[in-house]
Amino acid sequence: MLLAAAGARRLPLLFAPSRAALAPLSAAAIAAPHAATRTPTTRTAPTTMSLSSSAPVHQESAHKLCMIPGPIEFHDDVLAQMATPATSHVDPSFIGEFGASLEMLRKIFKSAKGQPFIVAGSGTLGWDMVAANLVEPGENALVVNTGLFGDRFGECLQVYGAKVTHLHAPAIGAIPAHDEVVKAVKAQKYKVVTITHVDTSTGVLQDVKTLAKLIRDASPSTLVIVDGVCSVGGEDLDMDAWGVDVVLTASQKALGCPPGLCVVVASERAMQSFQTRVAPPTAYYASWAKWTPIMQAYEARKPSYFATPAVQTIKALHTSLQQLVAKPLAERYAQHVRISDHVKQTVLGWGLKLVPTDYAHAAHTLTAVYYPEGVAGPALLGALSGKGVVVAGGLHPKIAPTYFRIGHMGLSATHEAELKHIEQTLKHLESALREQGFAPKNATKAK
Repeated sequence: MLLAAAGARRLPLLFAPSRAALAPLSAAAIAAPHAATRTPTTRTAPTTMSLSSSAPVHQESAHKLCMIPGPIEFHDDVLAQMATPATSHVDPSFIGEFGASLEMLRKIFKSAKGQPFIVAGSGTLGWDMVAANLVEPGENALVVNTGLFGDRFGECLQVYGAKVTHLHAPAIGAIPAHDEVVKAVKAQKYKVVTITHVDTSTGVLQDVKTLAKLIRDASPSTLVIVDGVCSVGGEDLDMDAWGVDVVLTASQKALGCPPGLCVVVASERAMQSFQTRVAPPTAYYASWAKWTPIMQAYEARKPSYFATPAVQTIKALHTSLQQLVAKPLAERYAQHVRISDHVKQTVLGWGLKLVPTDYAHAAHTLTAVYYPEGVAGPALLGALSGKGVVVAGGLHPKIAPTYFRIGHMGLSATHEAELKHIEQTLKHLESALREQGFAPKNATKAK
């Protein structure tokens, strides 16, 4: 068992936007959500942009296919919402879209009575929300750690005064043994246990369903927290059935919306824990005391105000969520599995090696692959970019120069038949590898 106690590094950061205090308003929502039905297309960026007769002309290059593990490629209808005219955050039509988005999140997270939050910020803000609202200074937190984002979640918890213990995987690309998790939660009382569903730095998938049951059975009072930034919308999830207390994610990955929104769903049990805490929340902007009434008001189709929401991004999220719930979630997850298997089997057939140490715990939303011997990462990624496809380099600090990552979630998984994102990526990756002196085996799989 690899257990390591972590010491605090710095003081908490308190976010305090200079706006009026929470102020409920009165109005009724009348907006009826519209369905997004257009077929997505591959776009080319405009070659010129003129804002006025005297404005300079701005030259933009052709759009490169973005095949990193977020931000992903977005549906045209979603992008169209980002270009809508200025809209008040208390406009009845926007209130309707915001409220409907909160309701759709319950369906996607499968949390019938959970409290959803949509707040301007990155997925990292979800860590702050957990740390500031659910863990009081001096309480214990266990991080089931499979990569860089376990490290960072633990660091965030420390900042807010938690006593953090990491249960590390025995090797990069592996997962901690489940019996070690049980031993850990039996040996010490933890307020929360955090699980990174998919760690974007390693491409490792954890079995949240099994882990949550083991944790709840061994320590019924412990809250099970899931970092689903690189999983929600692409990996199977059932908060109620699995006994998960909080799932946090971000808009720019498998939910299919541009960056800028932190999305969190908290169970009834998590909200009860928050409401009965002794110390006040240790943040301002991330405080559920501020945001819960706002979310409840929008869901009731009533305007309310604490801090200005990201109107256009929420409108875009509303459209992407409509698309997501229009088909059975099981069908969507199966599409991600098929695409993931295709990518992984192709690169394995070429003679490459995956970062996850076992295929069974390799994520379905991205593929992390070691560079073949003799191929320099920057040269390969540069060659691939020159062919119009962008993938991500390594992120885990201990092995970053040795591997790269291909994202395949959202549109790129669900609309491959029309868009051919995966086909293009593999075709150009094969070509780039050959140019760097590596001859992939069984290369016909990429066609």
